[in-house]
Parts: sequence; C-alpha cells; structure tokens
Amino acid sequence: MKKVILALVSLFLGLSVGVSWDLGGFAQESNALMAKKVTKAPVLDGKIDALWKDAKAVKIPVTGGANLPNGSTEVILKAVYTETDIYFLAQWRDKTQSYYRSPWKKQADGSWMQLKDPNDKGGDNNKYYEDKFAMLWNINIAGFESAGCMVACHAGEAGKAFGNKYTANPGELGDIWHWKSVRTGPVGQVDDQYLDSTRYDKEKAPEAGRKSDPKTAGGYSDNINEAKNGPKWAAKGNKPAPPYWLLDSEKEPFDGSKYKAGDEVAGIIVAPFVGDRGDISAKASWSNGVWTLEFTRKLKTGSQYDVQFDDLSKQYAFGVAVFDNAQVRHAFATVPYKLSFAK
Repeated sequence: MKKVILALVSLFLGLSVGVSWDLGGFAQESNALMAKKVTKAPVLDGKIDALWKDAKAVKIPVTGGANLPNGSTEVILKAVYTETDIYFLAQWRDKTQSYYRSPWKKQADGSWMQLKDPNDKGGDNNKYYEDKFAMLWNINIAGFESAGCMVACHAGEAGKAFGNKYTANPGELGDIWHWKSVRTGPVGQVDDQYLDSTRYDKEKAPEAGRKSDPKTAGGYSDNINEAKNGPKWAAKGNKPAPPYWLLDSEKEPFDGSKYKAGDEVAGIIVAPFVGDRGDISAKASWSNGVWTLEFTRKLKTGSQYDVQFDDLSKQYAFGVAVFDNAQVRHAFATVPYKLSFAK
C-alpha cells in the first residue's frame, strides 16, 4: 500500500507542473533501457514527438547533489534508433532554470565585478552557475558493469570539493556526454568528453582523468579582459544581459560607457564544437520545473574516445548525473544502467 501511495503522489506531482512527464512504458528490469527501432527520427526540438510514446522508459533516481530538494531528483530516460543514429529523451524535475553563470555587473563607481559564489573556495560554485546533465558510458573500465560510475569516483581526495574522477588502470576509458545549459545548450550540442586514468595534479592535471575529445574549432571561453577586471566582449549593440552567454559569431568589442550601474554582461562566450568533440547534437527546453532534453549521436563514430554502438546484440553500461546550478556537486545514479537495442 505504501508503494501505491508513493506512486500516486509521484504521478500527481508530475501532472501538477503542467508538462509532459511520461511515467508509462517502463522497462521490465529497473536498470534496463531498451532502444526502439524507428524508421523516422524524432525532431530535435526539446519537445516530445508522438513516436516517443511507444518507446520504453527507465526511471533513474539520482541523489547526492547540491540545490535539489534533499539532493535528489529522478530522470526519465528513453531511447530510439535508426540505421545510423541513436536518439535519447531525458526529463527531470528542477524547480529553477539556472543560466545566471557568473556574469559581470557594473558597480556604482563604474567598475565591474564578476558575481561569485561566496562559499566557493575553488571550483565549487553552487550559486552563479548553470544546470547540467551528464552520462558516463563504459568503454573498457574494469568493474563498471557491476558498480557503474562509482568505480571512477574518488571522493575526499585533494584538489576538488567533490573529489576526483579517473579510471583505475592505464588504458581504461569512459565516454562522457556532458550537456551544459549555458555553455553548450545555446549552440545545440552536448560536450563530448572522455575519462582516463590520469591522477590529479594541481598544475599538470587539475581535472584528473576528465579530458575533452579533440576539436578543430569552437567551444566556450571566459569573457574577461587582459587586465582581468571586466569583460572583453559584449552582445550586439553592447546590450546588457540577458542572455547570460555571448555567441562568438555575434560578439562585439566591449564599451563600458554603454552601460549603467546594475547592468550585467555575460561571463562566457560560446561557439559550436567542430570535430570529435562536437559529435552529439542536442536541444532542451525547461517548463514549469521540468527539463526536457533530446540528444543524438551516430551509432558509430570511429573515435577512440567514444563508445561505439557497433553490435546491436550487446548491452552498453552507463551512469547518469544531474547538476542543479552546481559546478561539481551533482546528483548521481548509484547503480549502473544498461542500454539494449530492440530488433
């Protein structure tokens, strides 16, 4: 009876926010995601096409993150595929759409201050940041199939508030898909990264095992001048924020005289990745406390840094994480999940 009551409460909460919160069609195994074969791909627009209704869903609880109620939320994940590509639909509850990522603010004396989390002692911003969603796919990490992401998470180590991420042995790799609502969302991409066995080093490897796939152009960078006391670039016409990102293709030289006290300028410049790092396309929307994210990639990319869905009879293990306006303190799945392909 308790489980029934909890299920009804969950359903009520999903309906009450006034968005499509699809609780039907769960896979029979709680950790199994079954990709459905389709002849026509879904439109990548952050909305739920009719074809998604026939795909089985898996419900993934994630816990331990900053800013979320009790540190937790729940991801509803579906997958479909064509002859050449795979598509995912993810939804999760997040009461706030976070895009206020460390902007510059003009002060009364004419100077500029970049807004920072006062509690951030280095790489742990939980106030002026962005929402994010991540998946870690196993390529050849020992123990991942049974323990999931936990085999690569090393909490309590020096260097990071949330510890470090790396594989245990040289040659082991994981494929990281990292959607960022400010840095990659506006250009319609997921940041394609990977994980290796590099240990943390403050100077040589501050991100430990987390690396980015190669690129030939594009990406994101901080909007800061050479003196590091204000922005270097501005939006078209030197208009103040929002939005809280600048498109590299539209940026203009910053002119501080165009702004009054209290005006803000974006702290980040974004452009689409070109090359291996730009393999994953995405579109997201946020409405009434729910993120809806659609993303897609080729089944086979040929990159050594990517998981290759080249055998549709196999299962592919992955983990999931949600960041609510948090730089590192993410909510994560405590067990691995497995993707399979329906015939």
